Amino acid sequence: MRIFSGIQPTGIKHLGNYIGAIRQYVDGQERAAASGDDSLFCVVDLHALTVAYDPAELRDRVYDTTAILLAAGLDPDKCILFRQSDVRQHSELTWMLSAVVPNGRLARMHQFRDKSVAQRDLVSAGLLFYPVLMAADVLAYRADEVPVGEDQREHLELMRDAARDVNKRFAPDLGSGEGGEGGLLIVPEQRTPEVGARIMDLQEPTRKMSTSAASPEGTVYVLDEGKALEKKFKRAVTDSDSGEGSIRYAPKEKPGVSNLLEILAASRRTSIDEAVASLAGARGYGDLKMATLAAVDEELTPIRERYAELRPDVAAIEEALAKGAARASELAEETMVDVREAMGVGIPRAVQAKASSR
Repeated sequence: MRIFSGIQPTGIKHLGNYIGAIRQYVDGQERAAASGDDSLFCVVDLHALTVAYDPAELRDRVYDTTAILLAAGLDPDKCILFRQSDVRQHSELTWMLSAVVPNGRLARMHQFRDKSVAQRDLVSAGLLFYPVLMAADVLAYRADEVPVGEDQREHLELMRDAARDVNKRFAPDLGSGEGGEGGLLIVPEQRTPEVGARIMDLQEPTRKMSTSAASPEGTVYVLDEGKALEKKFKRAVTDSDSGEGSIRYAPKEKPGVSNLLEILAASRRTSIDEAVASLAGARGYGDLKMATLAAVDEELTPIRERYAELRPDVAAIEEALAKGAARASELAEETMVDVREAMGVGIPRAVQAKASSR
């Protein structure tokens, strides 16, 4: 069971990133190790180039994100943690996948359409190709599983189709790659958490939590603490009613309350039903907010403390990333040797073998 996932270094990570992705990484690290295989986690700095950015700030954000991943529990001795741009096979495979990914499908992707509206000054070719690079990130390692949030399903489907199309067109005799069996490329499976796959904004509970939210009070950051954290939960949008039985999970009818219940359950690592049952004696939404605040603070406090220790030591962060990149390059090159041969790129194996034998 080989596991791969990547995370953008744009902005300080928020609660949705943590529950939907980062915590899954730590779990995946342990599951992959138990199966005797590798887990790879990548800070995708190349993806961050698709929007306007400051180069110096991007480098700092890479360190911020890496420190958060380490503070959350990723262990470079158990997993392969690296910076995307340090492994050049990602860029190479992106271009090779362009032979099978239809341009029209990229133009119809929701993220491209949404960001094209928001980025009117420059809609870059990189923004269009973002999903192809994402596919290359995973397919380069023949990963079986990708732990990501529910919002990445469209990208995962494109990735799976790209793997199928490469296998069918260039290596039909090797198998389909489905279920990890055979195939030039493996067709990966998406893994999302049962609870917390889509954490919503505290001020706009019908909208996904995001660093680009209109109101910063709706976004809970992993590094928030004390009064800042308390203020956000106290002001969280709930519902207008407050009668008996009002604390219940009903996302369409009660999006604010349901979002808080999901955050509470995810933070406690319990089911939503258990979270609801724990509030049977609650006096109102205030008790729900305070219970959720306490659970989130308990979950994030050790990460904040560990982050404060790790972040100042840039040399140690770079050492961890370099160690991961060396191993990731080895694994990616194993895949690329086969892909180049199948797609007719580079020195044929027979010619190389003949030259080596002289």
